[in-house]
This record gives sequence, structure tokens and C-alpha cells, in this order.
Amino acid sequence: MNKKDCFFLGKIVKKYSFKGELMIKLDTDEPELYEDLDSVFVDLRNNLVPFFIASSQLHKSELLRVKFEDVDTEADADSLLKCGLYLPLEFLPKLDDDKFYFHEIIGFTVEDKHFGTVGIITAVNDSTAQSLFEIDRDGTEILIPMNDAFIEKVDKKNKTIFVDTPEGLIDLYISPS
Repeated sequence: MNKKDCFFLGKIVKKYSFKGELMIKLDTDEPELYEDLDSVFVDLRNNLVPFFIASSQLHKSELLRVKFEDVDTEADADSLLKCGLYLPLEFLPKLDDDKFYFHEIIGFTVEDKHFGTVGIITAVNDSTAQSLFEIDRDGTEILIPMNDAFIEKVDKKNKTIFVDTPEGLIDLYISPS
């Protein structure tokens, strides 16, 4: 299994018991969807390794307490601390038409109400306080905040996102200095 075929589910953040139980901080708004998994992929030295789950339960809302099969000691658990967990993309719940997962919109065209065709989405930057569309316009990078007030329509069929950005935002990136 390759990372490009998976989504990030969460990270192992601490040990829970001396019997190898671990606490996973889930990266989701709906942790209850992932309470009864049979297995996950653990990122061990940039390889996704399948681990089978003996038991799991939600703990304090966004943490999932997990007991993996064959992880029976503190030393076993220590070797997994800070590892990322992944699931295949097909495990993602289906979303309404106007909602999207970040990986789904890579390659979509962005059309601005006033400006016209902005460019193609190459990535989503979610490391800032506000997630940003990273858009390529003939070699120039344009960043547009992923703000619900700016996004007018998501047309998944035609791979286009229609936006209405504040006047001058796009010009900041393409006007000669």
C-alpha cells in the first residue's frame, strides 16, 4: 500500500498501559466513524505496515485507545510512538456535492467570478491558520484562502471550483512589481 492511495487518520501520541495499549490522536471531525476498525497501516520508517486491531474505544472524544495484535509490552508500544496511521482512500465517508476532501480537488480548475480562470489547484496548504488553495497559473503560484465565503460552487463532475475572491487578491500575485 502506498501513501498516495491512503489518507492520514491520526498519530500515535502516547502509551496507555503496560500491556501495549496506545493512544491515537485522530485527525477527523467524526472520531466515532473509526472506533471499530479491524486494521490500519502504520508508517514505520516511511513504509506502511498493516497492524491488526484487537480492541479499540474512544477516549476523551478525539483520542482512540487501541490494542494492536502482537503489541504486548511497553517496549513494543514505545517502538510505535509518534508514528502516523493511514487508511485506504475508499474508507473515507462520502461527502455532499459542495464538500470535498483536499486530495480530491488536486487538478481542479479555479474560476473567479470577476477575474475568470485563475489556474489549476496543485496542492492544499493546511499548515497555516487558514487552509489555502495552491494554484498554478502558468508557472506563477497563487494562494487563495479556503474560506466558505469565497467558495461559491464545487463542480466535481467538471473538476471546477467557482470562487468570488476579494477585489485585488489575485492581482497581488500576477501584477508586475
